[in-house]
Amino acid sequence: MPDMSSGPGPEGGRESGPYVEVDRATWAELGKARETWGSPLTADEIDRVRGLGDELDLDEVQQVYLPLSRLLSLYVESAGTLHRAQEEFLGREQPPRTPFVIGLAGSVAVGKSTTARVLQQMLAHWPEHPSVALVTTDGFLYPNAELERRGLLGRKGFPESYDRKALLRFVMDIKSGKDEVEAPTYSHLVYDVLPDEKVVVKRPDIVIIEGLNVLQPARVREDGRTGLALSDFFDFSVYVDAATDDIRRWYVERFLRLRETAFRNPASYFAKYGGLSTDEAVAEAHRIWDTINGPNLKQNVQPTRSRATLVLRKAADHSVRFVRLRKL
Repeated sequence: MPDMSSGPGPEGGRESGPYVEVDRATWAELGKARETWGSPLTADEIDRVRGLGDELDLDEVQQVYLPLSRLLSLYVESAGTLHRAQEEFLGREQPPRTPFVIGLAGSVAVGKSTTARVLQQMLAHWPEHPSVALVTTDGFLYPNAELERRGLLGRKGFPESYDRKALLRFVMDIKSGKDEVEAPTYSHLVYDVLPDEKVVVKRPDIVIIEGLNVLQPARVREDGRTGLALSDFFDFSVYVDAATDDIRRWYVERFLRLRETAFRNPASYFAKYGGLSTDEAVAEAHRIWDTINGPNLKQNVQPTRSRATLVLRKAADHSVRFVRLRKL
């Protein structure tokens, strides 16, 4: 991420155009200064939410995600206050608030799924909003058969590989206050959508929607009109960022771990990789990154970073080194 800082800002932060940039040490102090905020995750909870290859420990949870969960909780509380004021202005009896929706974006292998699970667990620890749902956009990928029919199987994860209308309709239903909304389920084992399995979302306090392309801008239609973007319905958004070279290395390392674990399962779509030598596996991981994940990151994912409310920037060791927060 380019340094657009114009000098020191308040509380150890730096002013970066429309953002305030806060380094790791300063951000961590926000957690230390507020001991009444509650306990971070237990060691067992950390083990459950940690993704393959991600380095997540109690210090990271305490220093990065505890302050972030409190900030998000403040946003949720403020949204509730605004809801009540709007209903009073309209002279209506106050219906229940719609869920607070958080979009979470970032590259393959950057650790966004771990971040989403950590935030889900930590936000649910706050008594003001105990019900937190997590939905990944993988379920809204077109099934493999349809991708193959469209010639898109080799572009899986690119924006055009998703059923964007269904994903947008899902989020609109959430923000419309429907009592129950269903999302399709995706299996990373078989590398496909599971047609008979659904994720059911029943009016939670918060919904986290995690995926590569959740911050994509609206598409321009053939008639020149601009449609709706998924992010139009987000109340807050997070982008998990890191240097591209680091992400590429993490992807290769994860591929090698999967070769020793999931790829050994005969039911896995990628079982063909289970018997590769280390050199062959490294070469194949580089090929996949350089032809699919890397171009998708450069062309589609990274350009959405500036649309996020908050950016978590990771260092080479996976730890978050600074936070960039959009000014209000």
